Amino acid sequence: MLPDTEFKLLKELVEAPSPSGFETPAQRVIQHYLAPLADQMTSDVMGNLMATLEGRGGPRVMLAGHCDEIGFMAQYVTDEGFIYFGAIGGVDPHLSPGQRINIQTKNGPVKGIIGKKAIHLIETKDRDTVIKLKDQYIDIGCSSREEVEKLVQIGDPITFSVGLERLQNGRLTSRALDDKMGVFIVTQVLAGVKAAGGAEAELICVSTVQEEVGLRGGTTSGYGVNPDLAIVVEVTHATDTPDVEARGIGRVQVGKGPVLSRGANINPVLFNLLVETAAKEQIPLQIIGAPRATGTDANALQLSRGGVATALLGIPLRYMHTPVELLAESDLQAASRLLTAFVLRLEKNQSFLPLCLE
Repeated sequence: MLPDTEFKLLKELVEAPSPSGFETPAQRVIQHYLAPLADQMTSDVMGNLMATLEGRGGPRVMLAGHCDEIGFMAQYVTDEGFIYFGAIGGVDPHLSPGQRINIQTKNGPVKGIIGKKAIHLIETKDRDTVIKLKDQYIDIGCSSREEVEKLVQIGDPITFSVGLERLQNGRLTSRALDDKMGVFIVTQVLAGVKAAGGAEAELICVSTVQEEVGLRGGTTSGYGVNPDLAIVVEVTHATDTPDVEARGIGRVQVGKGPVLSRGANINPVLFNLLVETAAKEQIPLQIIGAPRATGTDANALQLSRGGVATALLGIPLRYMHTPVELLAESDLQAASRLLTAFVLRLEKNQSFLPLCLE
C-alpha cells in the first residue's frame, strides 16, 4: 500500500483536470512536488515539464509519462441551454450517457450531467443502440443559451466527475490513471535517485502532454531533451477479467508486477538490462510481445533525431479509458523500485548499440 504522502500526491495528480491541450493543472502539481528535488526544471512551448538530476558523466536518461487524459470539449449551445460536445482522445460513447461531468471554465468547474433518455421512453428496438457522441448533450441546469454562455465558453474542456478511491486488496480506481500514474512513478524515481545520492547517469524526468491525440508532447520533448536512452511508463491492458481475450495481448495480471514490452519498438540491450535489474532486485516482472509500433510515447521517442534506445514499462490496467480504471498499488511501487535501481546501476560507458562492429 502506498504511504499516505504518496497516495495524496497520486490523488491530487489524478484529480487535477488535464484533457489533452489543457494540462496545466496537472503540470502544476508535478512542478510543486519536484521543484525542491530537481537540479533544474524547464518547460517548453508545448507544455511539457522537464525535471533534471545532474549526473557524473554517465548516459543521458529520459523517463517519460504523459499527464493528459481523455475528455470532452464544449462545442455548441442550443437556445434551450443544452451543450453539445466533442471527444478529446479515445472516448467510448457507450460510457458517457448518464455520467456526471465537470466543465473546466476560467472561473472554475461547472457541474453538469450528460443527459440520458429514460428507458421507459426508448423504443424496444432502439434499446441496444449506442447513442452517437454527436447526439449526446450536457445539462447544467440552465434554461437558455444566454444563461449558459455566462458560465461556459465554447472550447472549454470537460472531464468525468470522479476521483481516486481505494478498493479491496490494494486496488485503486479512478478516471485518468492512464497515464497520471506513469507521471507519478516518474516523480518517485527522481525522488529515489536523489535520496540515494544521485547517479552516474543524468536523469531527465518528463511529464509529457497531448499523448492521447497523437504522441505530440513525446515527439517534441524527445527532440528537445535528446537523450541517450528513454523509458516510457504507461498503462497496459490487463487480461485477467472474464471479458478480455489474453491470446492477442499476453498474460497480464493486476498485482503481479509491471509489464515490460519486447519487440521492434524496444531496444534489446535496454530490455535485457531492465530484466537483469528486476531479477537482481527480486522485483516481479511480466513480459509481453509488441510486434508493431506500441502507440505510446515510446514510439515517438525511438524515432527522435537519429534514434533513441527506448523501452516501455507498463502497469496492468483494467477498464482503460473509462471513469473506473483499476490498478494495483503494489505494481506502482514495484515499477518505481525497478526504475530507480536501473538508473543507479547505469555506468558511464554503457552502450545500447544492438550491433557491435569489430
